[in-house]
Amino acid sequence: MSVKFEVKGSLARLLATEDLIVEHKKVETACFNVHTRCLTLPLWEKASDNIYTMLVLHEISHALWTPNYDWTKECKVPTSFVNICEDVRVEKLCKRKYPGSPKSFYRGYKELADEDFFQIKDDNLETYNLADRANLLFKIGNYVNVTIKSGEESEIIGMIADTETFADVLVAAEALYKYCKQKQQEETKTPIDNLESQDSGASQQPASDFSDQQEGENNQPESGGESQLPSTSETGQEKQPTSQGGETNEDPEVKTMESLEEALKNLINNDGYENVYLELPKLDLDKVIVPNSEIHDKCKEYWTGFLQDRDWKYEDVFGGVDSDYASFKRSAQKEVNYLVKEFECRKAADSYARATTARTGVLDCSKLHTYKYNEDLFKKVTTLADGKNHGLVFVLDWSGSMSDVMLDTVKQLFNLVWFCKKVAIPFEVYAFTTDYPLVKYDEEGKANLRQLSYDKKDGLVQVGEWFSMMNLLTSKVNGKTLDEQMKNIYRLAASFRYYSHVCYSYPVGMSLSGTPLNEALISLHQILPKFQKENKLQKVQCVILTDGEGALLKYHREVHRRWEEDPYMGTSHIGPNAFLRDRKTGMTYSCDCDYHEFTDVLLRNLRDRFTDINFIGIRVLESRDAGSFIRRYCGYYGDVYDKVMNSWKKEKAFSIKSSGYHSYFGLSAATLAQESEFEVAEDATKSQIKSAFVKSLKSKKMNKKILGEFVELVV
Repeated sequence: MSVKFEVKGSLARLLATEDLIVEHKKVETACFNVHTRCLTLPLWEKASDNIYTMLVLHEISHALWTPNYDWTKECKVPTSFVNICEDVRVEKLCKRKYPGSPKSFYRGYKELADEDFFQIKDDNLETYNLADRANLLFKIGNYVNVTIKSGEESEIIGMIADTETFADVLVAAEALYKYCKQKQQEETKTPIDNLESQDSGASQQPASDFSDQQEGENNQPESGGESQLPSTSETGQEKQPTSQGGETNEDPEVKTMESLEEALKNLINNDGYENVYLELPKLDLDKVIVPNSEIHDKCKEYWTGFLQDRDWKYEDVFGGVDSDYASFKRSAQKEVNYLVKEFECRKAADSYARATTARTGVLDCSKLHTYKYNEDLFKKVTTLADGKNHGLVFVLDWSGSMSDVMLDTVKQLFNLVWFCKKVAIPFEVYAFTTDYPLVKYDEEGKANLRQLSYDKKDGLVQVGEWFSMMNLLTSKVNGKTLDEQMKNIYRLAASFRYYSHVCYSYPVGMSLSGTPLNEALISLHQILPKFQKENKLQKVQCVILTDGEGALLKYHREVHRRWEEDPYMGTSHIGPNAFLRDRKTGMTYSCDCDYHEFTDVLLRNLRDRFTDINFIGIRVLESRDAGSFIRRYCGYYGDVYDKVMNSWKKEKAFSIKSSGYHSYFGLSAATLAQESEFEVAEDATKSQIKSAFVKSLKSKKMNKKILGEFVELVV
């Protein structure tokens, strides 16, 4: 089973109990930057889940309890000896703090022992120095037989086991080092003493006898009777530099630590691309949002000039579409009233569910006659919990692919806007676009180019200066102004249909554009908290009306080209090796996904960041597009797929829970376009009356089902 780095990163952050940054990169050893609080872990892809968990626990233990200062000035001990003692201390503290960690350490070290990561197979452990034996004892002592002699060795092991502070570690490491150094010198001195005794015995032997011995052993002729001592290469002392008295100057080796480090390096997979960790930019909303007044002033100015230039009458140009708007507004009141009714009922039910009842201490005279069998004779008061302040933010897809369904989508949006207005819920309606002019002219006619809404930085996701959020509607205006603004939006939506017969056009910058849905989701990180703060709301809902998903984004990447002195800030596509990181929540999201799934990644990030906000998707579908859309989120078969498809066939509407939204509603454009009024001709036959009645019921049934589920999410 492959290791899920995202899960292990979350485990590391939870264990660290802080806003820790965890990165998995192509490094040989784990490291922790105490200043940036960034823990970098190698890509131990070949490690089992038990070993990986144990290694993460070990590194987090160092991050939590190993101090960051230069201890070499106060303790002249090789690092390997300090590491042995410090490993014991931090793992002990980890097991003490997290009761579940001992089992993970046990399983991980068992696998290390079984697979001989310490390379001790068939070795006699009694020949190892105390540092090696201590390392084995505290790590895999449950699986191998490690002998510790009584006396000084036992005392040093006790010192290591009892370490509580890093100062204790330094003391224990120094004692361990001195003991191993002393033993090494004794072992080095013993062969030299033996060599000197052999030399002394040879000098007492007669030269002729020694020569005879050499000739007999080596089958070589006698060489003048000179004394011939064994060479240093034969005794194996050539590799041991010595000082006076036969004492070695080399530090004792800790073979088991080196073996473990080499074995862990073999678990690392350095093939493929380096992981890239990305973050979302914090946008300047003043450069992103097009104000509500600017939008409608532009519409009024453009259409007034349009009529004047052609000397056309207002009724001839806008009479038909404005009449359609008025007719739709009247017919929509039933759906709006249904929404209001459902909202008030659910709101009241929620309030009564949180109601409290208490005794007042005043006798209830109507119950006095029951005093013989009833002890509850006092009046009671029921206190209803205060209702929550609600608010809605709508995001409308203003892309070219929406042209055929824009008017139907706008109608659904207007139903929700009238609902908000009727129950006095604050709301804002934005439309994302890439077509709004980048250049603005001041009163003097000077052109001002719109700048990027954030500072470029390596690793930030790119949001181009061409991206805008048009504030189409707002609850801040009065009812008359709102109605005029909704009429403007209705005119725009009607003009986008390719088969519409309107004779007017739209202002510059208001045409349908690309699909910067992903950029819009990024902007919500600033829009939602600002909206909630300005209106002092307790509960906010975000409704996104779109017909699809946006394209993959790019990110800023610092590149140092060899022919330039300073690095260049370029861009690169977000690939499967990228991870989106949220420093506030500590969550990391893999970008190894299809283009439409990247939108779900951004939605999951929003849901994790704003846990008290529901994100609702509404998608108006043509009949030919419903099947592919459902299969994208529900697969090609199974219970979920069958349930959603049956809902679509019967009611021409469905709700999907498996996307990035809390609920993703699919609505039939054809059904929405039909009038729900029950109207038939005076001379209609029974079959015609029946057909009209069934059609009316289907439309009402679909609207009530979807609107009811929507209200349930809102409340």
